[in-house]
Amino acid sequence: MEEIMRKENGKTQGNQMILYRNLKYQNLFDDVCALLASDRGPEAPDAFACANCLIELAVTYGFKGNLWHCFLAFCMANHENAYSTSCEITGPVKGTLNELAVHDFRLMRELFSCDIAALDEGDDGIWHLMKRYQSSSDESRVFNRRIRDRIVELAAALESAGDDRTFQATVTEFYREFGVGKFGLNKAFHISMNENSPKASIEPITRVEHIYLEDLVGYEMQKAKLIENTESFIEGRAANNVLLFGDSGTGKSSSIKAILNKYYDRGLRMIEVYKHQFHSLSDVLEQIKDRNYKFIIYMDDLSFEEYEIEYKYLKAIIEGGLGIKPLNVLIYATSNRRHLIREKFSDKRELDDDLHVNDTVQEKLSLVARFGVTIYYGSPDKKEFQKIVKALAEKYHVNIPEEELYLEANKWELSHGGLSGRTAAQFITYLLGKLKLEEKQYGN
Repeated sequence: MEEIMRKENGKTQGNQMILYRNLKYQNLFDDVCALLASDRGPEAPDAFACANCLIELAVTYGFKGNLWHCFLAFCMANHENAYSTSCEITGPVKGTLNELAVHDFRLMRELFSCDIAALDEGDDGIWHLMKRYQSSSDESRVFNRRIRDRIVELAAALESAGDDRTFQATVTEFYREFGVGKFGLNKAFHISMNENSPKASIEPITRVEHIYLEDLVGYEMQKAKLIENTESFIEGRAANNVLLFGDSGTGKSSSIKAILNKYYDRGLRMIEVYKHQFHSLSDVLEQIKDRNYKFIIYMDDLSFEEYEIEYKYLKAIIEGGLGIKPLNVLIYATSNRRHLIREKFSDKRELDDDLHVNDTVQEKLSLVARFGVTIYYGSPDKKEFQKIVKALAEKYHVNIPEEELYLEANKWELSHGGLSGRTAAQFITYLLGKLKLEEKQYGN
């Protein structure tokens, strides 16, 4: 422990880590290390305050078991440094960087060997409870359950690591499988702008809808085309930007969300961008260009009114600016409009007065041309609509005779938006609520 925290007159002067410095919860890390040091003095950190912080983190992130070990595992899983970002998605690295990492992992392994229960004065107490913490909920407020479970498993594996190299190999395998930091521990992001900073901040979206391609009934050709392009992108082959266009409620956005859920395990991440944020796209690309993930910039319901000029900036970002778009970035957009930019009959009268009619038309159409793949999603016919309703009813265990189900679905769509997958999903949601109410009223 003395190797990790240098002490002078009972005060912590700094730590011996080379790579794992400036942790997200560095103060807590330092304080617990100081508590575990054998030469604790009268100015030692407040043990109760440290316990409180660990418990709050456990509730936030869904940790359980030995909270000190979970905290250390989280620190390594969340810390972006020269070693961890080099190993993300790709696995172990060679050279001096690898040897320097051994130094830090040796110190981290020493921390894992410290027994936090020793902080209690007797054979039981708060630190004994912290060593075998049982969560009141099986959910995490920040991570999906798979990531939370993997961090808890990482903590247990590191506790039992027999030597420094095994310890390092265990952490590095986590980096290879999931990545590191916010891009490793989350799958989707949005852009946040701070008035006090011109730099765009990429923030995690902690709750992502669990939609999968097999949940989307029909549109097999569309899904196959989207999968083919995404597979090429994930595998490092040439791939195109994609525009999904067509009728409202047909599954365009759901298809892209499903693509994220399908390929997240293979390093795919998604950043949602709105058109008023297009001015920050170059900053976003600069932040993600050297990471080992594949990023899709997602633009939902993309369209422009005639007076909006953001599309000109988007054209330059996609293709046409001096800078090269990073090879690990594609743009996937959805729109109800085939040509993205609103056109009116009055446009024709304006064009009659335009000396360069063709130039004006090309200016408006050139944005769509930047998308190498365009996929059309049309509204289903009556038979396809009923097929979607039946599939959703089976998925959510709505046990109603088929004839009655279709009759009620037809009534619903006539007054709730027409034939579409969205209308079918809303109808099933209505039925589930109705059946639940009847179950409550009649006790069945």
